[in-house]
Amino acid sequence: MSNELISKKDLLDLTGISYGQLYRWKRKDLIPEEWFIRKSTFTGQETFFPKEKVLERIDKIQSMKETLSLDELAERLSPSSSAMMELSRKELLKRNIVTNVSLELYAKENGTAEEFQFEQLLELFILDKLLSSGDISLDEGRMILQVLQEGRGRLNKSKHELLLIRKLGVTSCLLVAGAENIMVDQGSRVTVMLSVESCIEELKTNL
Repeated sequence: MSNELISKKDLLDLTGISYGQLYRWKRKDLIPEEWFIRKSTFTGQETFFPKEKVLERIDKIQSMKETLSLDELAERLSPSSSAMMELSRKELLKRNIVTNVSLELYAKENGTAEEFQFEQLLELFILDKLLSSGDISLDEGRMILQVLQEGRGRLNKSKHELLLIRKLGVTSCLLVAGAENIMVDQGSRVTVMLSVESCIEELKTNL
């Protein structure tokens, strides 16, 4: 994800939202506190935001606020509010949340299940997202499942990125916090960098 920043003034001009809306959404935790970045400029202190993240979040808020209250939106967008969610295999397929290919691979690694709790749903969702895009092979999918399952219980408590790194035909999978500035050697290639936080939001929207 891009590290480009956008100033508060440019953000308000670009999105058409007001200063009051922006800070009301901040108070409701719809826009995370850590996205408000204070920096010194030649005119004094100004507030900046991670451009790609904040524009995506504002677009999501604006598209959903006609049907959901701000409290309901906060519940939907907060990664920590998902513990009680679960869905059946039948519902997952019926609502096109994941494909049968991902469910079959998941079953081979974990045994067949008819009901999935949120952490399992997230693992399935990430697996399906990467398989469907063609970014990973089935063997790499198994590796990703193993890494995600080892990280269970921590993924909704802090921000993580899932990385797939290839070198000389060998793939490594990492789950790391703060991967935006990761450096790899010249012979390695980062083929996947996926925000787990964004996947949580997307999955909860689909649910």
